Parts: sequence; structure tokens; C-alpha cells
Amino acid sequence: MDIPQLMEGVRVVDLTRLLPGPFATLLLADMGAEVVKVEDPMKGDYARYYPPLNGANSAFFESLNRNKQAVTLNLKHEAGVELFERLLEDADVLVESFRPGVLDRLGVGPERLRQDYPELIICSITGYGQTGAKKDDAGHDANYLALSGVLERNGRRGEPPHVPGFQLADLGGGALYAALGISAALFRRERTGEGTHLDISMTEGALSFLSTVIARSGAGEVEERGDGMLTGGLPSYRVYPTADGRFLAVAALEPKFWDPFVEAIGCEDLTGKGMLGGEEGDKVANRLAGVIESKPLEHWEGVLDELDVCVEPVLELDEVLQHQLHESRQVFFELQGLTHVRTPLTPRDREHTPAPQQGADNEKVYEQLGVDASELAKLKEDGVV
Repeated sequence: MDIPQLMEGVRVVDLTRLLPGPFATLLLADMGAEVVKVEDPMKGDYARYYPPLNGANSAFFESLNRNKQAVTLNLKHEAGVELFERLLEDADVLVESFRPGVLDRLGVGPERLRQDYPELIICSITGYGQTGAKKDDAGHDANYLALSGVLERNGRRGEPPHVPGFQLADLGGGALYAALGISAALFRRERTGEGTHLDISMTEGALSFLSTVIARSGAGEVEERGDGMLTGGLPSYRVYPTADGRFLAVAALEPKFWDPFVEAIGCEDLTGKGMLGGEEGDKVANRLAGVIESKPLEHWEGVLDELDVCVEPVLELDEVLQHQLHESRQVFFELQGLTHVRTPLTPRDREHTPAPQQGADNEKVYEQLGVDASELAKLKEDGVV
């Protein structure tokens, strides 16, 4: 079963760069939206130059900007602002990730755009939001995770917090909420005819991931780092090393999973003890760890292969690329020599186009706005495009 291109017919103007915004518009582009990536004529999106390169663009940039068009436009130039406004006339969505106030200084702030384009959906992605005490501050993913409390939750008791292995606030707290908000705003516009301005704070997005933790805390449960039911506090929900330096992810919370698991690995004495916490839980975990660490990962995969007990090997990247689960789901595809990852919303049968070179679609896009070749040449000469 495949999904249709759910955003077909939607036109998105994308002023974002680096990671959160481009990933949000990648989701829209994969779903069939026409995404026009607008970049400064000089440096453009800095992500183009992150090593390693894949031809003229970086692999990082290529992975985030497939299925998009690219134009250059200098919004600090009066003619550039005029051209930008013409670009918005047929747009459904504008996505931007400047600090609050930048678009206002350029003369195209959200309030003005909402007056001139009442049906336009504007999505602003920032670290700390359009309002509030830190709206003007710089930040990166680790900062957002730190101020949301998410970073403090990662790691083991008595150890420093662990930085996640990917940009959790950028992608989960920013890009996904942006795509969700845009989808909802488009649905609302169908009913009301009105656009809206979405204020996506990556810090608040990350903070929302702690909703259940905060609720339990308010009810009197104080959970230390690494001590929660789903954060390593129970022996039935931990990562255990094997003899060859690999790891098993044990998530056998329920007795129907835990009991067959410990019996299969020769720890029948641990039956019924998977949900013990504190010192007693640590004793169970230490006993389990000693057994698991006595054999290599391949041994345990063979022992557990026929059991459905919520225990899986921790795959390394090369193994992920070859795993039967992902192969059977057609998760990966090749584009210009790079392996790309489908999202759950990417139709499997769609034709993909590689990330465009900077300004590659200037002629096509601006011609649609009534700009002829001679005018475009003059705009380029003047540093507008």
C-alpha cells in the first residue's frame, strides 16, 4: 500500500537554511508540494558547503533538499523585496527561520504580509519563539534541549547528561511541528479562507516531549536521570553490552516478554523480577548484564531469533542500511550516488529530483512572474538575484 502525494498543488516559498526548516519543507516536497527555496545570491544556504561534498553540494544539503526548486534573491535590495512579494502572490505557505524581527527590518514582516496576503500561511521556526525573554538570543540544538529539560533526562544516574546522537530539538521540536502546523493551517484555510502565522519554538517543541514526565512530577513522582521506567531505571528496560563490545536493547517490560527472555538466556531465577526498581532492580540488572556480557551479540541473536520478547540488537549504521526490516519497507533509495531515506510520508512510487544548484531555477520561476531574460540579466548584474 502506498500513499498519494498529499501536498500536490500546494506552493511553498522557503527562506530557511541549515537543518530544521529544510527538513520541514523536505517533508512537504516529498508529499508533492512545489517548494521554491530562496537563497541569498552570495553564499546561499551554508549547508551547501558542509563536508563531505557530493559534487558541488554537500551530502548534508543533498539529503535535505531533494524535490525542491532553487532561486536566488537579495532581500536587502528594494527590487529583491518587490520580486519576493510577486513570488508570494501565488504561494500558499511561507517558511522562514530568521530571528524575530529580521523580516520586519527587511520590510516583509509577518504582520504586514498577513495584511497583504490574508490567505498566506506563514511558519516561523526559531529557537525560543517570536516572543518571550530569549526571543533575540542565538542557540543550537543542545541549547534548546538544555533549556527544555530534555538534555538533563539523557544518561545514567551519577553521570553527566548525554547529548543525543542527532538534532532532536531541530528535527522533532522544530521541523515536525512546523510540518504538522502547516498541514493543519492548510486544512483550516480550506474552511475559513484565512491564513495564519505559526510560531514554532524548537525549545517548546522539545519541552513537549516531557509532558508525561512533568505531569508525573506534579503528582509527586520525582524521577532522577536514568531512574525512570522507560529511561533505564528497570532491569527490563536497559541496554546491555555483549562480549564483543556490541549491545542488546532490552525492552521486555511486560511479564509475557520478560519471563520467556530470561528463561531463554538461562536466567530462570529472574522470572517475575523485571519491574523491580532501586537496589533490588540493580541486582537483577547486574545479574543479567553478567550473563549477556559473557557471549557475543551473534550468539544472543541466535538464541532470541524465534522469540517475540521485545529484545533487539543495537544496529550500527552499515547494518541499518542492510537490515531486512528496512529493505522490506523500501526505506532507502539512491539519488545521484547518495543513499536517501524515505520518511513515513514519502510515497514510494514518486520520482525524485536531486537537490538543485544555487539559483538553478531562476529563469523558470521568475519567467512565471513575468520577468523576461533581459530583465533577469539586469537583476543579476545589480546583485538582486
